[in-house]
Amino acid sequence: MKTKREILKALPLTVILLIAGLLPFKGHTQTPENDSLWAIAEDDPVIVMLDNMITLEHFKSSSFTTDTSILNVYNFPQDSVPVYSDEVYTYRLKQLNNRTPFNLVYNQAVKNYIDAYAIKNKRKVAQLLGKAEMYFPMMEEILDRYEMPLELKYLAIVESALSPKARSRSGAVGLWQFLYRTGKIYNLNVTSYIDERSDPYLATIAACEYMKYLYNMFGNWELALAAYNGGPGTLNKAIRRSGGKMDYWALRPYLPRETRSYVPAFIAVNYIMNYASAHNIFPERPLILYYEIDTVHIKEKVSFESLSASLDIPIEHLEELNPMYKRQLIPKGYKHMPLVLPRNKAGLFVTNEEAIYALNNPALNNNGNAQTVQSEVRHIHRVQRGENLSLIASRYKCTVDDIRVWNDLRGSLINEGQKLVVYVNERHKVTETSTASSNSSSKSNSQYHTVQPGDTLWGIAKKNNITISDLMRLNNIGRNEPLKVGSRLKIG
Repeated sequence: MKTKREILKALPLTVILLIAGLLPFKGHTQTPENDSLWAIAEDDPVIVMLDNMITLEHFKSSSFTTDTSILNVYNFPQDSVPVYSDEVYTYRLKQLNNRTPFNLVYNQAVKNYIDAYAIKNKRKVAQLLGKAEMYFPMMEEILDRYEMPLELKYLAIVESALSPKARSRSGAVGLWQFLYRTGKIYNLNVTSYIDERSDPYLATIAACEYMKYLYNMFGNWELALAAYNGGPGTLNKAIRRSGGKMDYWALRPYLPRETRSYVPAFIAVNYIMNYASAHNIFPERPLILYYEIDTVHIKEKVSFESLSASLDIPIEHLEELNPMYKRQLIPKGYKHMPLVLPRNKAGLFVTNEEAIYALNNPALNNNGNAQTVQSEVRHIHRVQRGENLSLIASRYKCTVDDIRVWNDLRGSLINEGQKLVVYVNERHKVTETSTASSNSSSKSNSQYHTVQPGDTLWGIAKKNNITISDLMRLNNIGRNEPLKVGSRLKIG
């Protein structure tokens, strides 16, 4: 480790003088009292200089380039599409196979996918080579932490083509294509505002945990891959039908069509990402490289619009760097929410954090402390017998997710007498709870149904001559939300 003296000797003279306070610098300008609500202060130039030096060190260690004069070692013409013999493909895969616990075999199924990548989808591969520089360094760190094969990073290409916003027809989301239920098992939270399945970092951790679970179950990386795609239950059925075989290629005829293609596609991606230049394919530069980004944590609700205006970043760039946020809004949650920014903007955000919050929320004073807002009041609601989150949300003109966030609730279970924090807009009069009985108050014409054991939304709607859509709308509930026996649903 370098001493302070050695570090100072390596710094430019201007930086040393600035640190010592012997040179003035402009920054942290005070906003005149008659100015607008806020103004963006310049970032500290000393810190900026140090940030640039850190980035420079990473840049020196990176081999990424889009310069074809360096990459095109075969001197291919621009429109050339090289094709190789089976012997060449076999040899190259053997070379890769020596470096991985996966069994990277060559056969016709693998060749078909190599041709698909190398011939039919050259432009897509060029984009993937660039996007890999955004995600692979992070993935490799996490895979190494979990003691997993680093080649698993290629699985994210098979799953999503490295698109964190990808969504399949079955509803799987993110780089690693987690279904809602599997994502919940591995602590990937989904609300109306966020979808952590689309967060590259959190989803990669979940993928490592799930893949380790599958490997421990089947003891074979190819079978773990097949189970990741088709599910462990599907793989177990194939093992039974095959008479107990535990080899992927022997099991392949017993697997669903998509799972039969999965491992060959994974092998082909391993090949093309290592031998792209041999196929006259070179990376396109992505939006940003991994070492050019930084993460800050948000303490207050803030919109992408205000971040874009204050930090001079296009909203579409914020969306690409922060794919977990579904509505161009970072909510104030039960924990500080991450915000990924270009490294040269992260310092600017930290310098102006409170001003940015104030821009987004005038309820914050100059110190960033929340002030009472006339239009929104904090209210404590005590849960009454038969109430559920949907009914309470309807009463206070908010959503179920709002109540969950305000009270750090993971699910929908609440208990009689429990106190819940809700924020009420004074312009909205709180809906009074009415009693569902034959002698209900004449002050309310609302009708309610008390949930009985075995009740379903379809059955309640049919019994009370109402559509399921209207029933869900009246009670602010989703189609798959469980019904609590004894709770009351509004039916008219």
